[in-house]
Amino acid sequence: MDNPDVPIGQTNDLATLGNLDEKILLGELKYRYNHDKIYTYVGDILVAINPFRDLGICGQKHAEMYKNKIRVDNPPHIFAVSDAAYQSMLTGSAVSGKKNQCVVISGESGAGKTESTKFIIKQVIELCKGKSQLEQQILQVNPLLEAFGNAQTTMNDNSSRFGKYIQLKFKDGKVMGAKISEYLLEKSRVVFQNKGEENFHIFYYMLAGLTPEQQKKYKMQAADKYNYLTNGPSSAKTKQTKMKDMLAELSNAMDLVGFLDEEQDEMYSVLAATLMMGQIQLDANEDDAAFIKGSDQAVSAVAELIGINDEELKQVLTFNLSSARGDVFQRNYTKHQALDARDAMTKTLYGRLFSWIVNKVNQLLAPELSLHVSDTTEIGILDIFGFEQFQTNSFEQMCINLANEQLQYFFNQHIFLLEQEEYKNEGIDWTYVPFVNNQSLLDLFLAKPIGVLGLLDEECLFPKATDHTFVEKLNQNFARNHHFIKAKNATSNNFSIDHYAGRVEYTANLFLEKNRDTLPSKVMQMLRTSTNDLVSQIFRGTVTRTGTLALQSRRRRTRKSARPKLGTRATVKKMTVGAQFKNSLSVLMELLNLSNPHFVRCIKPNTSKAAKLFEDKFVTAQLRYTGMLETTRIRRLGYALRPQFADFVRRYKVLARSAKLSEDKHGCVKILKTVGLTDWHVGKTKLFLKYYHQDQLEEHMQKLGRSAMHIQKIVRGFLARCRYKARVKKAQQQKDEMNAFLLQLAKMSLDQQHKLSKVMQGDKKIPKSFFESIRRGDKVIKIEAPAVQIRQDANQKGDKESSEEEGDDDDEDDEIIEDEFVRIKQNLFGKEGTRQASVHWFKATQSMAARDKMGTFATWFHGIITRRRAEDLLADEPIGSFLIRVSESRFGYSLSLKSEGRCKHFMIDLTPTGKYIVVGEMPVFKDLQGLVKFYQMKPISAFGDVLKQPCGQAENELDYAELLADRKDKRGSGVPSSLIKKMKDKGMEDNEEGFYSPDGYSLGSPQDSRQGKPPRPVSEASYLYVDPSNGNEGPQISKMSRNSARRSAVRENKSGIRRGSMDK
Repeated sequence: MDNPDVPIGQTNDLATLGNLDEKILLGELKYRYNHDKIYTYVGDILVAINPFRDLGICGQKHAEMYKNKIRVDNPPHIFAVSDAAYQSMLTGSAVSGKKNQCVVISGESGAGKTESTKFIIKQVIELCKGKSQLEQQILQVNPLLEAFGNAQTTMNDNSSRFGKYIQLKFKDGKVMGAKISEYLLEKSRVVFQNKGEENFHIFYYMLAGLTPEQQKKYKMQAADKYNYLTNGPSSAKTKQTKMKDMLAELSNAMDLVGFLDEEQDEMYSVLAATLMMGQIQLDANEDDAAFIKGSDQAVSAVAELIGINDEELKQVLTFNLSSARGDVFQRNYTKHQALDARDAMTKTLYGRLFSWIVNKVNQLLAPELSLHVSDTTEIGILDIFGFEQFQTNSFEQMCINLANEQLQYFFNQHIFLLEQEEYKNEGIDWTYVPFVNNQSLLDLFLAKPIGVLGLLDEECLFPKATDHTFVEKLNQNFARNHHFIKAKNATSNNFSIDHYAGRVEYTANLFLEKNRDTLPSKVMQMLRTSTNDLVSQIFRGTVTRTGTLALQSRRRRTRKSARPKLGTRATVKKMTVGAQFKNSLSVLMELLNLSNPHFVRCIKPNTSKAAKLFEDKFVTAQLRYTGMLETTRIRRLGYALRPQFADFVRRYKVLARSAKLSEDKHGCVKILKTVGLTDWHVGKTKLFLKYYHQDQLEEHMQKLGRSAMHIQKIVRGFLARCRYKARVKKAQQQKDEMNAFLLQLAKMSLDQQHKLSKVMQGDKKIPKSFFESIRRGDKVIKIEAPAVQIRQDANQKGDKESSEEEGDDDDEDDEIIEDEFVRIKQNLFGKEGTRQASVHWFKATQSMAARDKMGTFATWFHGIITRRRAEDLLADEPIGSFLIRVSESRFGYSLSLKSEGRCKHFMIDLTPTGKYIVVGEMPVFKDLQGLVKFYQMKPISAFGDVLKQPCGQAENELDYAELLADRKDKRGSGVPSSLIKKMKDKGMEDNEEGFYSPDGYSLGSPQDSRQGKPPRPVSEASYLYVDPSNGNEGPQISKMSRNSARRSAVRENKSGIRRGSMDK
């Protein structure tokens, strides 16, 4: 496979180069980069260089190119990594036999890891033919989390300030759910940003995109007024249009994923309060006691936004209460302590909000509860913060760089260490390839009890410890460690560490505070009792050992025997941030080691974040510290594929062209010799193959598959023709038998008539009653029909049933494959896919929602009609004509559109929040009218079609009549007049659609009363419905929450469902 004579830049795989050194490696990558070839293989590892511009190589055209293809058939691409991971998941890895896969994307900050992650997920969804709502939700997770977890830094305009591991769960190749694990959000960025950097994106989105009414509601100020946006005001102004569009995309993503409108409203309130916290000014009096100076308006705004008492907020920011021997003491904060308390509350508020968002996403995208773990496989994608080296490097940079050290060790372990150990154990003749092992550097950080993190945790236990005493301990314990370099100035809080990617100087200021991450108990108690449901929920949750948020409803309960007895204290040691991060890294490594890895090495071409600029020195440094030259050598000389004998035979035995094949080394050798592969070795228990052998084997498998399909096609055609001839002959035989039977029947009938006429003429004494009995049918002449008649009747019945089954397919919307995911199935309308269930569903949830503001159905609205009927209605209409019909095959709608040459059908689904979306498209709409208006202006992206002219009802026809409840049926079955009277007594008035409140206001809930809230307007009113079958209690009026009402979660047609509100 060596290609020594290939011109520079023309090889797709650097491992095939005969002569290779650092200069040649750099020259190849530079030439390819300058010719917009940003992807290059090193064996089975992909090198991706960030182009800092859109090259147009990741669209639908390229997605199709890399579907189920052999790697060498196309140029290197990120989509090929997705395909390799997906195919390995389906068949099992050729290296390890593992079905779970992981894609590890590494590189320094700004190298393009986040974009690579999005492309990989996009292509995996494409490979499993993903057009369902679940898959669209998964695609929206990345931009959603980017808004809250990414920010502009000096190294990267869209830098991930947290790490994430996305696990896509599959069953039989179809995605069934997803889970996201978050790592170490940089909360300190909320209150402070280095020069030239910005706060999290979401704040700029809000400042640019919220309407004036919303900004007034959330008490927003101008960008240059906020103290927490020290470097951001200019960005908010220069990127106004872009930020506004980004907020619209974010809102659409939250709608699609499943965040309720109320939840989004509460999120914006928390975010606005987070910014407003920085407006609270603190000063100190003569006694050095802190007090709030001229910030009453800011305090009141924060208190109102997050639902707390403003006086209580002032107290927790300026002093703390402690008790001793029954006495309570007030300890006033200094100005510095008060500022720390303010910032600590702000950071915790934002950090818990972010964790709640991840938690919410995981709940919405979780697989069905009925899905067993053993039935699923997964592909994990790791997008973790890149190696960082700033002018000032703090605690966060140390943790980030530690994570990168761990990933580098994982890479070294799989590419160098384990592989070369296997050669030795299996008796393979091998010349050792040296590499830089960073195990000793990991020990410097993680060793117990004397490691950097261990010493930091120990120092946090001492009340009088300082950042300087921590640095002194480091200097004492690691003076002889060659990775650790102490500062020349003994009074300095700085120290340096030689990482695999270079030396980094850290400033230990605030290390202890950031590691403790404490919040006064009074602040926690205040936020737990907040009247803002979201704030109360996130502060009632607990933080796990890995630093994630566990909400109360999902917490694991301890056994009674494990609980402390009454009167005793349970001492619970709060884990530090460093300890949580260490645990999270350990869990992550366990997940990665249980999967078959695919590596993507991202390279940053320059420090200016500029397109078409390749800095040789900068790129060379990255190639060195990632060990790219050594990686290329081991991939060229080594054996990347090492399957067990039995696994290899089971996978490729068809290539041996032998009926019997032993699952040992002899069977393996026979397969390899039959195919004609060279340069392989047989070990004691495994086969050792080059990385390119898998492509060659798969190519033979595909050729064999194509040949098999060709043979099957010919055989099926031959069998079909044979069956056809037999059926024609049989049909002719049946026809002849039937004709003979009919002739016999006619002859017998004539004979009987002739005999009867003779009797009547010759015998006048036959009683009259004889003829009357014949007319009544008391006496019947029986004639045996031939056996063929029975067979023909049976065949006719079978043909009828088959025809009905084909007719049912007309209701299936197979333009886009449907694979709707629901975490817990709660179908209260009957069996989905039946007409009756669809009618129940529509009456219960869509009867009013599908109408316009005037209460009427639009011209384009149709009832439950088949696909074929829709096409008939559109047949004589111009191109662009359309209609929307209620689906029978599922709970949703179908959009039928006349296009050039044919009709197209699109599924319209309801999101978890009760909004509408065309499956396969991103925009989400509050109603069908909004959906139609949008696609009358903008084309449906998948096909470029625009809705033009609505197609109405056929003449003298109303195909949605069955969806309209008649007067008798409106209040359900068996609703007594006493209950109707009771509803009227409550102030409800009756019209053709049900009951409503004449003043347009709802009865405030007990919670509203406690909070002093006024009655809510009718737009927020509850849904009332009658349940006539409520056990032994008889019919009852039921009231739903406004959240449930908005989700249209009113159930069962037998309940007389009413939209309305109760008079206060």
